[in-house]
Amino acid sequence: MDLQVEKVEEIHGTIKAPASKSYSHRAFIAAALAEGRSVLKDPLYSEDTLATLEACEALGALFERYPDKCIVQGTAGYIRTPDNVIDVKNSGTSVRILSSIAAIIPRANYTVFTGDESLRKRPMQDLIDALENLGVTIYSTQNNGTPPIIVKGGFDGGETDINGSVSSQFISSILMAAPYSKNPVTLNVRGTFVSKPYVNMTLSVMSKFGIDFEYDTTNVPEYSSYYIENQTYESTEYTIEGDYSSASYILAVAAMIPSSITIKNLYKDSMQGDKIIVDIISKMGATVEVHDDYIHIESDGNLKAFDINLSNAPDLLPTVAVLMAQAEGTSRITGVEHARYKETDRVHNCAIELENVGVDVEEHRDGLIIKGQPTGGTIDSHLDHRMVMAFYVLGLKIGNIKIKDAACYDISFPNFIEVMDSISK
Repeated sequence: MDLQVEKVEEIHGTIKAPASKSYSHRAFIAAALAEGRSVLKDPLYSEDTLATLEACEALGALFERYPDKCIVQGTAGYIRTPDNVIDVKNSGTSVRILSSIAAIIPRANYTVFTGDESLRKRPMQDLIDALENLGVTIYSTQNNGTPPIIVKGGFDGGETDINGSVSSQFISSILMAAPYSKNPVTLNVRGTFVSKPYVNMTLSVMSKFGIDFEYDTTNVPEYSSYYIENQTYESTEYTIEGDYSSASYILAVAAMIPSSITIKNLYKDSMQGDKIIVDIISKMGATVEVHDDYIHIESDGNLKAFDINLSNAPDLLPTVAVLMAQAEGTSRITGVEHARYKETDRVHNCAIELENVGVDVEEHRDGLIIKGQPTGGTIDSHLDHRMVMAFYVLGLKIGNIKIKDAACYDISFPNFIEVMDSISK
């Protein structure tokens, strides 16, 4: 499906932010591992999160899906060997976190994870190495550190190190499985710790489901350590907050176009790293009021560029790139080398597609230097949901943008077009 995006004159209304994709993944997994029946309120049912939900079903948990809640009968850690290969489609979060979870199945049983062409290029060697030190038998079928991944049951525990500069999902993966290891787990994170807010979100979910942990930085730069003893996830009632990642497109379009809009279900005290989008549009010139559970934005649509490090919020790269592309001045986005290992190489692809719509852009290993102004044109989505939504927002600002292969926004924001239509005039 291709999308032709035309310019709109103003943005206004009151809408509810979609539920957090990151929290939904983690809540589905924690509820599946819990003893008893959990109720998850306001979950996100998107292509990615459904990949996790269906994988948890294959591992033995029972899910009842309703529009406003999900009822989960957990396994208390007694997960079963799947009847078939588990296909997580395009969801890197699913394959990475669940690879550790599968290791708690009794020994001699195997679980196989695969996905689409893009997922089968996602690096996992750091996770494989760290799990092997914990007594897990895990390997890539291609012997190149990428899916398909085979996991043999058996999680001894112990101590392991992991590189923090590639993906926080590796750290979340080991932490979520650790309560069901045979022995306590000590996980040492070495080097630059990218996307740390996502690990904090993981620990927050685990805590809500009754898991205790210890965390130690020891005041040593570039070193963190987590310690988790054997214990059982407890069932609970858990409400999933709104997603700053998905809401970033709404916030961006409200900043770029004359607007007055209120977005509900965004929490002031959220742990989400992508909450930084609020500070970004404020610094660029939008007027933002942050309340306990909603945000109000007003803007005249005239924004100024500035420099920003996105090391803790790499998913914002496409959104911030298009914001900077239509702002006055030159901006530098840094700290996003790890965004090259997402669904696509987002640093490179953002550079390519910004050039395709007339933007002066310079690509660096860890970011971009951007100088507008865009004139429009045709872009390739690269089958990346965040690229589609970011360039759709830019199209609403300047018009004359066509996005090829755009249907993949379903991965994280199934009603994205309807939401944009509801606030665009």
